[in-house]
Amino acid sequence: MTKPIENTTLPGYWKDARGILTPENLIKPIDKERDQLVRAIVEQARAVSDQLTTFKQGAFADIQAFKELSAEEYGANVGGKKGNISLFTYDGKYRVQVAIQERITFDERLQAAKALIDECVTEWIEGSRPEIHAIVSQAFDTDKEGNINTGRVLALRRYEIADERWQRAMNAIGEAVQVVGSKSYIRVYERLGDSDDYSAIPLDVSGA
Repeated sequence: MTKPIENTTLPGYWKDARGILTPENLIKPIDKERDQLVRAIVEQARAVSDQLTTFKQGAFADIQAFKELSAEEYGANVGGKKGNISLFTYDGKYRVQVAIQERITFDERLQAAKALIDECVTEWIEGSRPEIHAIVSQAFDTDKEGNINTGRVLALRRYEIADERWQRAMNAIGEAVQVVGSKSYIRVYERLGDSDDYSAIPLDVSGA
């Protein structure tokens, strides 16, 4: 087991989560074992994290270099982060995929869209469509940080409702979308036998 990081500020004392110093001889053996286990796992996790970071940086750089090499074959200029790419081995057994996930938010036009939707819902709920009220309410719910779930809001655009106010609201939602950043992911797959299905090679703890 990896030697644990010592928990001490003064020789012979251990500091707890509240910052209180306790003589080491008063610490229960099971508490010491737990502390040692967690610190050992943390040290191993740091090492794995460093290796994974090095791997991802190298893989992204190699793929970008290959894209530029491939583009030279056709005199094309391939630049920027936009666009996904999948690369296969010659026999199709392995696939490496780079995916670009954009982070989006909404500007002030979302409030105009919500006002129009509220008008529709208020009128409809007097009739026979109360389910729409629940759908809209969930779409505009916020999380603990006050952020709106963009996926739920955009999902409203899938409903084919002819009401002119609803249509204007959907246009406002589309125009309110703002791309505020993007994140690149690399995924590695192995083909399952001779099938057309691929299984991901886990690159994170949760998928291992």
